[in-house]
Amino acid sequence: MRIIVDTREQRPYAFDNSIRRKLPAGDYSIEGLENRVAIERKSLQDWVNTVLYSKDRFKAELNALRAYDFAAVVIEASLSDILAGDYKSEIKPDALLGITVGIMQAFHPVHVVFAGDRPHAFALVDKMLSLAGERYGEKASH
Repeated sequence: MRIIVDTREQRPYAFDNSIRRKLPAGDYSIEGLENRVAIERKSLQDWVNTVLYSKDRFKAELNALRAYDFAAVVIEASLSDILAGDYKSEIKPDALLGITVGIMQAFHPVHVVFAGDRPHAFALVDKMLSLAGERYGEKASH
């Protein structure tokens, strides 16, 4: 299984078997499953900026991801980070949490997952891709 890392991803994870290629949606996918499996990675600050200032573009991406067999947004932060306001913005933590839950509900079945920090997010994305490859890849079709 080869992992595809989108060319627009600014802080890519260092997977052993990966190549950079433009993806239709998301930052990470699996070769041959680029239109079926995607994971979007966000730092907490990127999440805040995206949901506040790039809403239309992000909603279009989430709408595209809803058609995938598996799609997720993995945030390199914890719920505690949001509630503590550990980001640069005037938005109150409760309002940011409300926007986040609203996205989870409006764009189901796209998963929105708080991974804690970057190393834990990397481990989670790695496992998500591995299991999605097994489930939706060639092995699963035999």
